[in-house]
Amino acid sequence: MMSTRLLALLQPHAVRRSLPQICSARLSSLRRQHENITTAFCQPGSCFFNKSDDHKQRIWPPLLAGHSCGRRFFSLTPAGIVNAAPASVQPYLRLMRLDKPIGTWLLYLPCMWSIGLAADPGCLPDLRMLALFGVGALLMRGAGCTINDMWDKDFDKKVSRTATRPIASGEITSFQALVFLGGQLSLALGVLLCLNYYSIALGAASLITYWPQFVLGLTFNWGALLGWSAVKGLCGWSVCLPLYVSGVMWTLIYDTIYAHQDKDDDLKVGVKSTALRFQENTKLWLSGFTGAMLSGLVLAGANADQTLPYYSAVCAVAIHLAHQIYAVDINRPEDCWKKFASNRNLGLLLFLGIVTGNLWKKRNDHQYETQLNSISN
Repeated sequence: MMSTRLLALLQPHAVRRSLPQICSARLSSLRRQHENITTAFCQPGSCFFNKSDDHKQRIWPPLLAGHSCGRRFFSLTPAGIVNAAPASVQPYLRLMRLDKPIGTWLLYLPCMWSIGLAADPGCLPDLRMLALFGVGALLMRGAGCTINDMWDKDFDKKVSRTATRPIASGEITSFQALVFLGGQLSLALGVLLCLNYYSIALGAASLITYWPQFVLGLTFNWGALLGWSAVKGLCGWSVCLPLYVSGVMWTLIYDTIYAHQDKDDDLKVGVKSTALRFQENTKLWLSGFTGAMLSGLVLAGANADQTLPYYSAVCAVAIHLAHQIYAVDINRPEDCWKKFASNRNLGLLLFLGIVTGNLWKKRNDHQYETQLNSISN
């Protein structure tokens, strides 16, 4: 009887002692199964991840990160499109900054504003012109980046943020970049030739100069003049000139914020910028540029007979810029980039105000009937 009771008392303890061993054995079995699956799926040519990705050493995280058989799943993001391209093409796409489209947006947005302001009362902007200028902005921004990298390759090697650019890193030679530049400019010329003669001459004038910050603003916002002339056949200076000045002021705002990312490296290599010029007074200068930009937008809107939605958008732009200037930490590169990139949304907001403000206008019925008659004839 005693032995039976003793055995009954000991059995639960035996179970308790064996549980850790059972769990450990089960975990080991699962780990072996996991390793077998990983080995089976991760042979050369049939792996779920690139073995060169040191920080991705498990099967599921790489799968969630978009890897399949050594390649990324196709993504419609700019970086995803570049990564999905053939390896021999990727350096050229990165050279024209296709993976970082914010510069293309900033070049394109003044064109959109001008085309929108040039639309007839009660009408949407000319979609054909928006498409042409979009392609032109992509090509010209790519050409500008190519020229910039060709000229600055020695400086880029000394700056950590730019040392991996295709020319600086040696992925593309200067001659290859020059040939690529010729191709981009040729295609951009083809886009320009689709416009009227006045706009062709005006567009060609934008190629005369290329210097940073202020003159960069002069060239980067040329679309504020070109968009109107492409629609109307000539430049409406009472609208285009204040719009152009506003664009230049806007460029000084976002490009100064952008320049603060590299101010330490610029100081070492001797590159000048508005970030180094303004230093701790940057926010005061940016506030002045903001006032000039908003004044130009109000004047352009008044001369274009804009309506309430437009001025509401201008107020929203003012709030956006005030937040940028107040919140930006000029000593944190990541914050400077975030504020710089937010200017795309600012530009789209203003464009939305232009379009809705134009639709708010009453259509000139006589002008509309004249257009209908000309089309029917």
